[in-house]
Amino acid sequence: MANTGKTVATLLVGAAIGAAVGYILATDEKRRQEDIDRIKKQVNHWTDLFKNKADGLKKKAEDLESDIYNS
Repeated sequence: MANTGKTVATLLVGAAIGAAVGYILATDEKRRQEDIDRIKKQVNHWTDLFKNKADGLKKKAEDLESDIYNS
């Protein structure tokens, strides 16, 4: 049952990516470049958020480990 959910989710993500790529390739060159730049900016934003969240979690884990072993 869980495999069915994963399969459906994978198909939906693949379809969304395919639709986005198709849309970008179907537009004129100027619009395409604007869309690509906007996507790159958003991906960079998400990457920064993820890195900040990961750094925060790493710090919390280090603090917790320090509290456990130094108590």
